[in-house]
Amino acid sequence: MWFFRSPLIVFGEDALSELEQIQGQKAFLVTDAMLQSLGLVNRVEERLRAAGLECEVFSQVEADPTLETVQRCAVAMSAYAPDWVIALGGGSVMDTAKSAWFLYERPDLPLDSINPVEDFGLRAKARLVLIPTTAGSGSETSFGAVIKDPQTRQKLELGSYEFLPDLAIVDPSLSAGMPPQLTADTGVDALSHALEGLNSTWSNDFSDALAIHAVRLIIEYLPRAVKNGAADLVAREHMANAANMGGLVINNANIALAHAFGHSAGAIFHLPHGRVTALFLPYVIEYLNCGGLGRYQQVAAVLGLPAQDEDQAARNLAQFVRAFLEQLGLPTTLAQAGVSRQQFEQEFSVLCANAQMDTGMVMSRRIPSLEEIERLYECAYHGRQVDF
Repeated sequence: MWFFRSPLIVFGEDALSELEQIQGQKAFLVTDAMLQSLGLVNRVEERLRAAGLECEVFSQVEADPTLETVQRCAVAMSAYAPDWVIALGGGSVMDTAKSAWFLYERPDLPLDSINPVEDFGLRAKARLVLIPTTAGSGSETSFGAVIKDPQTRQKLELGSYEFLPDLAIVDPSLSAGMPPQLTADTGVDALSHALEGLNSTWSNDFSDALAIHAVRLIIEYLPRAVKNGAADLVAREHMANAANMGGLVINNANIALAHAFGHSAGAIFHLPHGRVTALFLPYVIEYLNCGGLGRYQQVAAVLGLPAQDEDQAARNLAQFVRAFLEQLGLPTTLAQAGVSRQQFEQEFSVLCANAQMDTGMVMSRRIPSLEEIERLYECAYHGRQVDF
C-alpha cells in the first residue's frame, strides 16, 4: 500500500489573491530582508489585510538558515501567537518557517525529534501557507526542511508529513525578478529533485511521471529563464511548475545520493545547496550505472539522447548534465566550485563521514561503502569519470 501526498496548490497568474480567502485573525509572515526591500512583502500584507487579518513580519532569514535563526523566529512567533504562519521566499525561508512553526506548536520537543513516522498534532495553534519566490527548492510541496547546525557543521534533515502546508501558492511573477545566478542555482535544485526521485528506493509510477516531465521542462526553460530574466514570463511559469513538481517527487519518492554528497559538501564548504547538489549528479549517474542500478533510459529518451539500453542512456545522460551545467555557468567539479585542494584534504574525513550518515544514502538504490564515498568525492573534486 502506498499514499500520494500533496498540499492544496494554487498556481498561475494572480494566485496570490487566494490569500484573501483564508479566515483567521493574526498571520505571522516569515521572509528575508531582500524580499521586504523589493516590496513583495507588501503585496502579501495587502492580501492578508483584505482577508481581515493582522500581520507581523519576521524578515531575518538568511541563506542556509541556522538553528539559531529558527529559534529566534520561533520565539517571535510564540510571542505574537498567530493562527496562520505564512512563508514568503525561497527554500531557506520556507524551511525556517516550517521548523519555527514546529517549535511554536510543540515547544516541548527539540527539532531533531522531527520524523515522518510520528504524529505531532501540528495545527493546534496555527495553519501553514508556503509561497515560493524562487523556482527550485520545491519546499512548498515537500515534507522536508533542511537547517544548518554550525556547531556540528552538518545539515539537519527534518521530515514530517505534517509539514505539508494547508496551502501552497505558486505565482510565477514572484520569481520573475531573480538574478541569473540565483535562477540557475535554484533551477538545477529542481533538476536534482527530479533525477534523484528516479533512483530512490521509494520511486513509483506517479513520482516517475512528475520527475520525467519536470526534467523536460527544466532542460527547455531554465536556460531561457537565466538568459531572459523577467522578460520571459513563459519560461518563469514553466520553471515554477517544474520546481513544484520536483517537490512532489521528493515528497513521494525521496532524495538519494547526490543530496547526501551535496548536503555534506554544502555545509562544510558553504556552497549554495542547488549548485553543489547538482554538481554531484553526473557522478551519481555513473556510479549507479556501474552497479547496474540506474533508471535513466526513459528520461534520456525524452531528452533525445541515444538510449538503446540503460548503460548507453546513463553514459549519455551524465555527459548531458555536465554540459547543461556548463551552459548555465555552473561548476561540474568541487575545484571549480572554489574548494581548494588544501580545504578538501583538511575536511576530507568529516566530509565523507557526514555524507555516510545522510538520509540520501539510505534511500539510494546502490549504497556506497566508506571507501567508495571517498573515491566518489575524489572524482567530483577532480572531474574524473566514475568507473566503479
